[in-house]
Amino acid sequence: MNDPGVGGEEEGQLTLGVEDARRAVRGRRAKVNAAADSLPVARVVVDKGLVHLDRLFDYSVPAKLAEVAQPGVRVRVRFGAKVVDGRRQGGGLIDGVIVERVERSTYGGPLAPLASVTSPEIVLAPPMIELARAVADRYAGTLADVVQIALPARHARAEAEPSGEPLIRPAAPAPGPWTRYPAGAAHLAELAAGESPRTVWTALPGPHWPDEIARAMAATLAGGRGALAVVPDAKSVERVDAALTALLGRGRHVALTSGLGPEERYRRWLAINRGSVRAVVGTRAAMFAPVVELGLALVWNDGDDSHADPNAPYPHVREVLAMRAAREHAGFTVGGHATTVEAAQLVRSGWARPLDAGRAAVRAAAPLVRTTGSDLDLARDEAARAARLPSLAWDVARKALQTGPVLVQVPRRGYLVRTSCLRCREPARCAHCSGPLELPSGDGVLTCGWCTRPAPHWHCRVCGGDRIRAGVIGARRTAEELGRAFPTVPVRTSGRDAILTTVPDLPALIIATPGAEPVAPGGYAAALLLDGWALLTRPDLRAGEQALRRWLDAASLVRPAGEGGTLVVVAESTLRPVQALVRWDPQGYALTELVERAELNLPPVSRMASVTGPPAGIADFLAVLRLPDGADVLGPVPVPVAPTAPRTPAAPPPRADPRAAETRAELTRALFGDTPPPDRRQPARPAPPPHHERVLLRIEPGRGAELAHALKAAQTLRLARAANDPVHIRIDPPDIG
Repeated sequence: MNDPGVGGEEEGQLTLGVEDARRAVRGRRAKVNAAADSLPVARVVVDKGLVHLDRLFDYSVPAKLAEVAQPGVRVRVRFGAKVVDGRRQGGGLIDGVIVERVERSTYGGPLAPLASVTSPEIVLAPPMIELARAVADRYAGTLADVVQIALPARHARAEAEPSGEPLIRPAAPAPGPWTRYPAGAAHLAELAAGESPRTVWTALPGPHWPDEIARAMAATLAGGRGALAVVPDAKSVERVDAALTALLGRGRHVALTSGLGPEERYRRWLAINRGSVRAVVGTRAAMFAPVVELGLALVWNDGDDSHADPNAPYPHVREVLAMRAAREHAGFTVGGHATTVEAAQLVRSGWARPLDAGRAAVRAAAPLVRTTGSDLDLARDEAARAARLPSLAWDVARKALQTGPVLVQVPRRGYLVRTSCLRCREPARCAHCSGPLELPSGDGVLTCGWCTRPAPHWHCRVCGGDRIRAGVIGARRTAEELGRAFPTVPVRTSGRDAILTTVPDLPALIIATPGAEPVAPGGYAAALLLDGWALLTRPDLRAGEQALRRWLDAASLVRPAGEGGTLVVVAESTLRPVQALVRWDPQGYALTELVERAELNLPPVSRMASVTGPPAGIADFLAVLRLPDGADVLGPVPVPVAPTAPRTPAAPPPRADPRAAETRAELTRALFGDTPPPDRRQPARPAPPPHHERVLLRIEPGRGAELAHALKAAQTLRLARAANDPVHIRIDPPDIG
């Protein structure tokens, strides 16, 4: 047997050896991770968008990374780790960006080191960090969420490529179509002189607005500064891109759209960030493009829904560009054929000045606008009656097709996008979720617009009827009907599934949904705006404003009245938006709306936020919320929840067996003779749909930051307590009823 004393001594020596090895490893780690001599602490925004983690986290900068770990670079850090006896325990690697380097940390404990520097490319300069922080505070969001919106995904291959040297400053452009505006030439001269005008531009109808944007951007480049234009869709980007190329040639600007693909988009973004190009046109995400020495921030068609980011904290392009212009002392222009109420408020407050044309120029550029009711005065022609065209619209379309294409705008895509009971007019709803039932095609089956379940055996829950009527007609059904009404004319559709960019100047019917109207090079001979009531009767504060904007955008594609261009709007002629269209007076409409909203203390005169979630979550949120003095609480009110589509398609209904029907009929005659009893069965009522609640919070102008801070504090407290039933906060909600 072994001597226990000797064995114990050997075991003790072995233990000491292991401890010595561990100390040696820790020593080597400490030597490798030795902090930098200068500014050894990096303050990092980590990729964690939780509101209670909305702060910078301190990490030590290893000496080996001191040269590359500069403010603005991407890094990898270990998040959630604890340092015990000089050793890190737990935590995983996540992405982050260094915001600044400092001499010492305010944290009292040991700091974990930066794990690595992903790239030495500086992607977030101090002005952009300050802007992201301001946007997060304005919208009650987090810095990490805004940074995620602002920075494109990294691609190493694109980053390794040089971006080229910037071209020399171009000469100031000629005013061109800006001469149609009394202050147009002076506006370009200000930009070329390096000044920073703030304007609300009401563009004249017609195809010239891309060239006007290009000339404003070129004038800014001539003044030695950069220019940024944000437009609502890729189709508009293509038009402005083409105008810039024609005016400046290639190499002075880039276009940013989601359709480029991640690598090409990052390549172009790097060219902007490195200063190789100083003019940018793009869609929503371009609002954070890091243009060097920004001199003009322009947003086109700011009332378009696509300018509001769908990701938290839901920033709007107009507001972000206005903040950039104020911070970077740049010019600012919000333009469009329509004028939003927010833009009208900028003019009324004196923050911006109007930039519009005189009445003579408007009359020379606009088409003739005519109105007609939707149900009265239908055409006598049977084909026109089947196509739901009033006689005026029928006559205008028939004559215009002799000289060119005719645009037909319908409010919704699809076939029958809203249906109701033929007998009692009750809206047809899904038995599962109470969503609206739609008919996708002429030979299709009723389908729920929310959960996508088919409803082949639908019965009205009120009267038991099983026949439907059209509520809102979609683009495909309209194309069908007009194709029968004009059998010799080509019919083309443009909508979300397939958007046409241009159409030739040949006779054709172009059926399009709002925003998807293609451009005819010579202008449309006429345009028909159908089912105006569907836009005007939406339960939304902005229904009239949005309807007028969509009508003006379509009308601007029509030839001037002097060239025979005619626009027919199928809507009640006495309504204010219709009258504004007839007079072509979007500024007057917006100012009237602004005055009325001021009397009712509605946005944009007041600042408003919405909080949506389950009833229990809303109640808990309101209990911990500490609102500023003078804030109003409106609600809560129930709002429906649209269920997600089922993971697997619902099984088709079993095919009816005709023999079973015959057997039931024979059994009924055997029991009751030729007079069966009446069917007293009541139609099955669906279970009540799931719902959330929404509460609106309102505060007087100038105190929006206080409201956002209070909402963020309440959300932070609930998350820190791990409260159930999450709620969603949105500043400046787009739909407030």
